Amino acid sequence: MQKKTYCNYYKYEREVLMKTYNYLLSFNIKPSVQRIAIMDYLMTHRTHPSIEEIYLALCEDIPTLSKTTVYNTLKLFVEHGAVQMLTIDEKYVCYDGDINLHAHFLCKKCNKIFDFPAYYNEESLCTMKNDGYEVEEVHQYFKGICPSCLKDNKEEIN
Repeated sequence: MQKKTYCNYYKYEREVLMKTYNYLLSFNIKPSVQRIAIMDYLMTHRTHPSIEEIYLALCEDIPTLSKTTVYNTLKLFVEHGAVQMLTIDEKYVCYDGDINLHAHFLCKKCNKIFDFPAYYNEESLCTMKNDGYEVEEVHQYFKGICPSCLKDNKEEIN
């Protein structure tokens, strides 16, 4: 029974890695062990991690990994459109593996970033296109206090 569980786990892990491998190829990025690991981390951890967070999460499993490698890999991913670089806060750069159009909310208390549907005006995009502009990116950032921090704040007051 134990053997079958391990077999299923490795089969699942292999499928996930192949999905990541093919995802990188679809953006014309040559897969490597480090690149697959970094992209897999971004795809499975929707926490909008920083370079430091990614490095710390992967360095035990990949001893040859350096912060410079993580930085250069993320830069490559951003250049090829496989990842979004978020600069909601000028002191903090983080990365998002979800490249679909969506907005972000930064909680000023806990510093967590949350995904939200993007709100944009189709008319204004069409007007820009008609005026000769080609819109390649739309960024929407909201800042404030998340419901969890607001709740904690109310409990502290009471």
